[in-house]
Amino acid sequence: MMEKHTYNVNVKWTHDRKGIMCSPELTNKETNQSNCLEVATPPEFPGGIPNIWSPEHLFTAAVSSCLMTTFLAIAEFSKLEYESFKCDSKGILEKVDGKFVISEVLLFPEVVITNTSKIERTERIIEKAEKACLISNSINSKITMKSRVIVQD
Repeated sequence: MMEKHTYNVNVKWTHDRKGIMCSPELTNKETNQSNCLEVATPPEFPGGIPNIWSPEHLFTAAVSSCLMTTFLAIAEFSKLEYESFKCDSKGILEKVDGKFVISEVLLFPEVVITNTSKIERTERIIEKAEKACLISNSINSKITMKSRVIVQD
Protein backbone atom coordinates (compact mmCIF):
# COMPACT_ATOMS: atom_id res chain seq x y z
CA MET A 1 0.00 0.00 0.00
CA MET A 2 1.41 3.36 -1.07
CA GLU A 3 1.36 6.19 1.46
CA LYS A 4 -0.73 9.32 0.86
CA HIS A 5 0.74 12.02 -1.39
CA THR A 6 -0.29 15.65 -1.69
CA TYR A 7 -0.14 17.71 -4.88
CA ASN A 8 -0.27 21.47 -4.31
CA VAL A 9 -1.75 23.86 -6.88
CA ASN A 10 -2.13 27.57 -6.23
CA VAL A 11 -4.54 29.60 -8.35
CA LYS A 12 -4.57 33.40 -8.36
CA TRP A 13 -6.96 35.68 -10.24
CA THR A 14 -5.18 38.21 -12.46
CA HIS A 15 -7.95 40.09 -14.34
CA ASP A 16 -11.24 39.60 -16.22
CA ARG A 17 -12.02 35.85 -16.26
CA LYS A 18 -8.37 34.87 -16.12
CA GLY A 19 -5.81 33.75 -13.56
CA ILE A 20 -2.51 32.01 -13.13
CA MET A 21 -2.04 28.52 -11.77
CA CYS A 22 1.25 27.34 -10.26
CA SER A 23 2.56 24.51 -8.15
CA PRO A 24 5.39 24.92 -5.66
CA GLU A 25 6.46 21.34 -6.53
CA LEU A 26 6.97 22.32 -10.17
CA THR A 27 9.48 25.10 -9.58
CA ASN A 28 12.97 24.41 -10.89
CA LYS A 29 15.11 24.57 -7.73
CA GLU A 30 18.28 25.61 -9.65
CA THR A 31 16.83 28.44 -11.75
CA ASN A 32 13.86 29.27 -9.48
CA GLN A 33 11.84 29.16 -12.73
CA SER A 34 8.21 28.27 -12.09
CA ASN A 35 6.09 26.18 -14.39
CA CYS A 36 2.88 28.23 -14.21
CA LEU A 37 -0.08 28.05 -16.61
CA GLU A 38 -2.51 30.78 -17.46
CA VAL A 39 -6.08 29.55 -16.94
CA ALA A 40 -9.38 31.15 -17.95
CA THR A 41 -13.09 30.64 -18.45
CA PRO A 42 -13.56 29.02 -21.89
CA PRO A 43 -15.18 31.12 -24.64
CA GLU A 44 -18.44 29.10 -24.50
CA PHE A 45 -19.28 30.92 -21.26
CA PRO A 46 -19.99 34.65 -20.73
CA GLY A 47 -16.72 36.57 -20.43
CA GLY A 48 -14.77 33.50 -21.57
CA ILE A 49 -11.41 33.92 -23.24
CA PRO A 50 -10.22 31.84 -26.23
CA ASN A 51 -6.77 30.24 -26.62
CA ILE A 52 -6.06 29.80 -22.90
CA TRP A 53 -6.19 26.55 -20.89
CA SER A 54 -9.56 26.22 -19.16
CA PRO A 55 -10.60 23.97 -16.26
CA GLU A 56 -12.48 21.89 -18.87
CA HIS A 57 -9.31 21.41 -20.95
CA LEU A 58 -7.28 20.62 -17.83
CA PHE A 59 -9.87 18.03 -16.70
CA THR A 60 -9.74 16.31 -20.11
CA ALA A 61 -5.93 16.56 -20.13
CA ALA A 62 -5.76 14.98 -16.66
CA VAL A 63 -7.64 11.92 -17.94
CA SER A 64 -5.67 11.50 -21.19
CA SER A 65 -2.24 12.20 -19.66
CA CYS A 66 -3.02 9.73 -16.85
CA LEU A 67 -3.86 7.10 -19.48
CA MET A 68 -0.47 7.79 -21.09
CA THR A 69 1.59 7.64 -17.88
CA THR A 70 -0.25 4.51 -16.73
CA PHE A 71 0.28 2.88 -20.16
CA LEU A 72 4.00 3.75 -20.04
CA ALA A 73 4.37 2.16 -16.59
CA ILE A 74 2.45 -1.02 -17.47
CA ALA A 75 4.21 -1.34 -20.86
CA GLU A 76 7.61 -1.02 -19.17
CA PHE A 77 6.66 -3.54 -16.47
CA SER A 78 5.33 -5.89 -19.19
CA LYS A 79 8.43 -5.35 -21.35
CA LEU A 80 6.23 -4.32 -24.30
CA GLU A 81 8.21 -2.85 -27.17
CA TYR A 82 6.47 0.01 -28.97
CA GLU A 83 7.53 2.82 -31.27
CA SER A 84 5.14 5.53 -30.10
CA PHE A 85 2.10 6.38 -28.00
CA LYS A 86 -0.30 9.26 -28.53
CA CYS A 87 -3.80 9.97 -27.34
CA ASP A 88 -6.34 12.44 -28.66
CA SER A 89 -9.19 13.14 -26.27
CA LYS A 90 -12.47 15.02 -26.02
CA GLY A 91 -14.23 16.16 -22.86
CA ILE A 92 -18.00 16.48 -23.34
CA LEU A 93 -19.57 19.30 -21.30
CA GLU A 94 -23.35 19.30 -20.84
CA LYS A 95 -26.02 20.25 -18.36
CA VAL A 96 -27.27 17.30 -16.27
CA ASP A 97 -29.94 17.87 -13.61
CA GLY A 98 -29.43 21.62 -13.92
CA LYS A 99 -25.66 21.46 -13.38
CA PHE A 100 -22.78 21.66 -15.85
CA VAL A 101 -20.71 18.46 -15.85
CA ILE A 102 -18.09 16.81 -18.03
CA SER A 103 -20.39 13.86 -18.69
CA GLU A 104 -17.94 11.88 -20.78
CA VAL A 105 -14.29 11.81 -21.76
CA LEU A 106 -13.50 10.15 -25.07
CA LEU A 107 -10.00 8.74 -25.41
CA PHE A 108 -8.36 7.79 -28.68
CA PRO A 109 -5.01 6.20 -27.79
CA GLU A 110 -2.81 5.08 -30.66
CA VAL A 111 0.18 2.82 -30.16
CA VAL A 112 2.62 1.99 -32.93
CA ILE A 113 4.40 -1.38 -32.70
CA THR A 114 6.63 -3.26 -35.14
CA ASN A 115 5.61 -6.84 -34.37
CA THR A 116 2.24 -8.07 -35.74
CA SER A 117 2.14 -10.86 -33.16
CA LYS A 118 1.97 -8.26 -30.36
CA ILE A 119 -1.30 -6.56 -31.44
CA GLU A 120 -3.59 -8.31 -28.93
CA ARG A 121 -1.08 -7.96 -26.10
CA THR A 122 -0.74 -4.24 -26.83
CA GLU A 123 -4.54 -3.83 -26.85
CA ARG A 124 -4.74 -5.63 -23.49
CA ILE A 125 -2.10 -3.32 -22.01
CA ILE A 126 -4.00 -0.24 -23.24
CA GLU A 127 -7.20 -1.64 -21.65
CA LYS A 128 -5.36 -2.40 -18.42
CA ALA A 129 -3.94 1.15 -18.36
CA GLU A 130 -7.45 2.63 -18.74
CA LYS A 131 -8.77 0.50 -15.87
CA ALA A 132 -5.78 1.38 -13.64
CA CYS A 133 -5.75 5.13 -14.39
CA LEU A 134 -6.16 6.89 -11.04
CA ILE A 135 -7.78 9.98 -12.56
CA SER A 136 -10.45 7.94 -14.40
CA ASN A 137 -11.03 6.03 -11.17
CA SER A 138 -11.48 9.32 -9.25
CA ILE A 139 -14.17 10.96 -11.37
CA ASN A 140 -17.84 10.37 -12.24
CA SER A 141 -17.54 11.06 -15.97
CA LYS A 142 -18.08 8.13 -18.32
CA ILE A 143 -14.79 7.12 -19.95
CA THR A 144 -15.06 5.81 -23.50
CA MET A 145 -11.94 4.53 -25.21
CA LYS A 146 -11.41 3.61 -28.85
CA SER A 147 -7.82 2.46 -29.23
CA ARG A 148 -5.79 1.75 -32.35
CA VAL A 149 -2.69 -0.39 -32.58
CA ILE A 150 -0.73 0.26 -35.75
CA VAL A 151 1.94 -2.12 -37.01
CA GLN A 152 4.83 -0.40 -38.71
CA ASP A 153 7.54 -2.42 -40.42
